[in-house]
Parts: sequence; C-alpha cells; structure tokens
Amino acid sequence: MPEEKKISTSIFQKRWKKFKTIKRGYYSFLIIVTCFIISFLLPLFVNRDALIVNYEDSYYFPVFKFYPAETFKQAGVQGEANYRLLKKQFQEAGSDNWVLMPVYPFGPNENLLDELTEIPPTPPGGEHIFGTDDRGRDVFARLVYGFNIGLSFSLIVTLFSYLIGISVGAMLGFFGGKVDILGQRFIEIWSTLPFLFVMIIISSILNPNFWLLTVVLTLFGWMGMTYYVRGEFYREKARDYVSAALSMGAKNSTIIFKHILPNALTPVITYMPFAIVANIFSLVALDFLGFGLPPPTPSWGQLMNQGMQNIEKWWLISTPLLSMFLTLLSITFIGEAFREAFDPKVYSRLR
Repeated sequence: MPEEKKISTSIFQKRWKKFKTIKRGYYSFLIIVTCFIISFLLPLFVNRDALIVNYEDSYYFPVFKFYPAETFKQAGVQGEANYRLLKKQFQEAGSDNWVLMPVYPFGPNENLLDELTEIPPTPPGGEHIFGTDDRGRDVFARLVYGFNIGLSFSLIVTLFSYLIGISVGAMLGFFGGKVDILGQRFIEIWSTLPFLFVMIIISSILNPNFWLLTVVLTLFGWMGMTYYVRGEFYREKARDYVSAALSMGAKNSTIIFKHILPNALTPVITYMPFAIVANIFSLVALDFLGFGLPPPTPSWGQLMNQGMQNIEKWWLISTPLLSMFLTLLSITFIGEAFREAFDPKVYSRLR
C-alpha cells in the first residue's frame, strides 16, 4: 500500500481555521464585509434618482445621468426631476410611461420639506422608517451612507497609520542605538501635541474635508503601532535565522522585509480591528463637535448632534447610537477572534 502524502498546512491556514471556529468573530466578519461591499452599491438601493424611466418609448437612466424636469415635461419642478412624483403622475395618468425606483426611494442629502406634512424632524413612519432630521432629510438614508463613509475613512486612516508605524518601528527596532534613541524622543515630543487643539486650529483656517481629516488623523495615529513593531523587531533580530542571513551577506532591506517583518506581523493583524474601531469613533466625535466632515455629508456624529439639540426627538440620537454600537461591537468581536487565532502560544512561528 503506498503511503498517503501528508498535506502541509501553513501557519496562516492554521490560524484562519482557528478564526473560523470562533463563530462570534467569524460571523461578525462576514456581516461587516458584506455590508461594506453592499454600501458601495447604495445608489442602486437607497436613492432619490430612478433606476430606469420609460418615457414616450425612450429609456432613461437617472441613476447614472442628470435629467432636468423639462425632459419629462414635469411641471412645477425646477432642476432635476422628482422621480417619486413623476411615478405617481404616470400612474394617475394611466399612460404607458413608467418609472422604476430603488427599494428605498430617498437620498441622504435630499430636502423633503415640500413633501412632509409635519414640521421636521418627523418621527419614524411608513415612508421614513427612521424619521427625518431637522432639515427634512431621511435619517435611514443618512445612516447607511454614513456607514460607508465612516468605515471607508477608518480603513484608509488605519492603512496609512500602519504603513508609517510599521516602517518607523522596523527602523528603530532593527538599527537600534542612536537611531532608536532619537526616534523615541521624536515620538515622545510628537505625541504630546494636543489633538483636539490642533483640529480647532486647522478648522479655523481650512474647511475640513474627507482627505484633510484622513491626513490629520494619520499623523496622530501611527505612533501606537510603532512601539509594537519596534519590540517585535528587537526580539526577532536576536534569532538565529537573522544571524544566518547576515553571515550570508544579505542586505538590511532583505532582512527587514523578507525575514523579520513576516515574523513580526502578529500584533499588526491582531490590533488592526481595534484601530479601526478607534478611528470610526474619532470621526464620529469630530462630527459631533463640529470639526469633522462638512455638511451635508451623511454622518452619524452630525445626527447625534441634532439629537442633543432636539433631545425630545428620540430617533435622532437613538438610531445613530444603535448603528455605531452594532458596528463597533461586531468589529470588536472580529478583533477578539483575530487575537485568539493569532496567539503565538497556539501556533508558534517556530513550530
């Protein structure tokens, strides 16, 4: 009988299998990834613009192109056509014209003052499942678009912060000596800068936007990972495989990026979900204080600010709080599962 070949399993595969066994973190990971991917397709599901309009045997696609109201001879409407009203007009006229609207036919920045029967903010109801804010905008639409903006912002800030933090930490830990001493002193000085005061100064000079906030939070968010990577490099460079690489004449860049860094990524991977949580919370806090994304950008923090100003309008503060709680809780579950799966005591680099 021929001997069966054993299929070798890499450390990453073992850790991924371990991660999948932690159901709370694994299902949270699937939910967050699925919701994040769907959030880029929101104009097809949550939007004021029609998907397709059939008018006088011609097809129009407003979700991809702007059409003025004159295109459909819609009286009483200036600028872009009101497709919800257009759909009703076609149905009442009994014509062959028709409009295909998204599942939830309201946009995040759309002012609904002309359609509301009450003075906004209006409570949750049949048309607006989470009500409207004090400017007559649909809360649900702003929540789902705010999820995409908040998570995209956090991922970008985390990515750039980690690139800087890993690079600096690798240099400090590998070269040591004066490089480490001078680098540590610079980090200590930089970390003493008050973040909120810096944001107040920047907001008074420039109008904050997505990319400006990304740069500012990146400049203040890279230092934490530096310490972890620095410690990992100090430990790994004392291993025998590093001495062997040096004796074979390997370049410093080769040793850093091909030998030490792959073996020093455990803290990077395990702490990343918690960094994402922190960056989401930072954006929400800045939006709440008025130093974040400019209006009318959909934002959870701005909705909370409206809720605090209209404390009796419970839906303005409860819905963004609940959305943020569920999102941060799911990402925290993912972080805990990653930390357990990547525990070096379970699957060590040396086993």
